[in-house]
Amino acid sequence: MKFFVDTADVAAIRELHDLGMVDGVTTNPSLILKSGRDILEVTKEICDIVPGPVSAEVVALDSEAMIAEGRKLATIAPNITVKLPLTWDGLKACKVLSDEGHMVNVTLCFSANQALLAAKAGATFISPFIGRLDDINIDGTDLIADIRTIYDNYAFETQILAASIRSVAHVTEVARIGADVMTAPPEVIRKLASHPLTDAGIATFLKDWEKTGQKIL
Repeated sequence: MKFFVDTADVAAIRELHDLGMVDGVTTNPSLILKSGRDILEVTKEICDIVPGPVSAEVVALDSEAMIAEGRKLATIAPNITVKLPLTWDGLKACKVLSDEGHMVNVTLCFSANQALLAAKAGATFISPFIGRLDDINIDGTDLIADIRTIYDNYAFETQILAASIRSVAHVTEVARIGADVMTAPPEVIRKLASHPLTDAGIATFLKDWEKTGQKIL
């Protein structure tokens, strides 16, 4: 499973990329706002750090304006993925932009039928938001499983990009189900390395080592 990091924080992206933990980046207007930087400037910097897909989101609501914005965003770098909302106009824009050879990430997916439409429209990625489904007492990982089954049934090439990842448990579940990609905030990716038994084991080893009175260096 590929790891995308969901942030516009360049320092966090660089740290994770240097560790080999980032295959791509997802951004959205909220993350751009949090960064406090110009969308074109910060997105270009991210693209220079990460060679994999970098999602940059349109803000228009009608298809023609989405297409225009998508074309503009695609000029930032060759690895830009135009991020479009899963609306009828978004699907229209997806079809045009994907036919032009641009990578497209269709976002805010909350049903298997929506995912089916996105694949038919040529989306490179479909982004089901599992955390937001969990917020309304619907198991978001069930949606990932449904999309996986449907895409496999018909050999769709659209990649399942599990989004709205809120916990390390989410990461385990979407990996088990077979999501192609997951995107998560930097802090969730870092937490994947943590386990209380690891911490306890280190504490025991260090205590015993201290008793030996030895040094390695």
